Amino acid sequence: MRFDLPGFDLDDFVRTTLDEDLGPTGRDVTSESVIPADARFSGVMDSRDDVVVAGLPIALAFFRHLDPEMEIRMLATEGHGVAAGSDLMQLEGNARAMLTAERSALNTVQHLSGIATMTRRYVKAIAGTGCILLDTRKTIPGLRVLEKYATRMGGATNHRMGLWDAAMIKDNHVAVAGGVVEAVRRAKDAGVERIILEVDRLEQVEPGLKAGATHLLLDNMDVAELTEAVKLVAGRVPTEASGGVTLETIRAKAETGVTYISVGRLTQSAPAADIGLDFNVA
Repeated sequence: MRFDLPGFDLDDFVRTTLDEDLGPTGRDVTSESVIPADARFSGVMDSRDDVVVAGLPIALAFFRHLDPEMEIRMLATEGHGVAAGSDLMQLEGNARAMLTAERSALNTVQHLSGIATMTRRYVKAIAGTGCILLDTRKTIPGLRVLEKYATRMGGATNHRMGLWDAAMIKDNHVAVAGGVVEAVRRAKDAGVERIILEVDRLEQVEPGLKAGATHLLLDNMDVAELTEAVKLVAGRVPTEASGGVTLETIRAKAETGVTYISVGRLTQSAPAADIGLDFNVA
């Protein structure tokens, strides 16, 4: 199984992560001193909670990097939900390699599955409304591509991948430019095609649209304000509710008719999934 993800170098990620764990000596001193070089283990990775699975192909890469002949059998599918107690992966191979790769593999699967699991809860909360869940740029530095992959596994749609793929004009940009109209005009004059304009007051909606915004981010608006904003926009551009959205509030916001709802906590605050790996002497 090869994990091909645009913008992500799997081999480099595996090497860098293992180098961090093995340190300047490049050694797992515990396994080297306790486990015979030719010892073999069999192991099972399993989930202790109900989770949406993400990251198994990366875990496989960690193990195969240290033991290319390791026998690995995938027992779960990326993006699928599994019940507590489900086995995710079976392994058999060199014991030292398994022990050295274990933490890096588990950290990755726990983190990405945690994101995917939280994302799926939000997706289910707005099911049937027609609203689409978006992620944000609130990601751990260096892990954005992986974390946004995990939100997709949970059912969300990626928003901006970075600062390069759309203009997002926020309050600070507006303040420096001297107003919504001027800020949008400057982006248009620069040849930017996607212009996302953040508005926090209803009176900014019409000027922003006339200036050429192609997407309105309705920041920290309550349900009544969102409902009115959607009416004002009248389908001319996509609308996005953002700011302080929780599982308890997302349904009501989705029912206002906004096109999207973005949730930063999907990547910023998702707890790690409870996933473990148990070994036996082969």
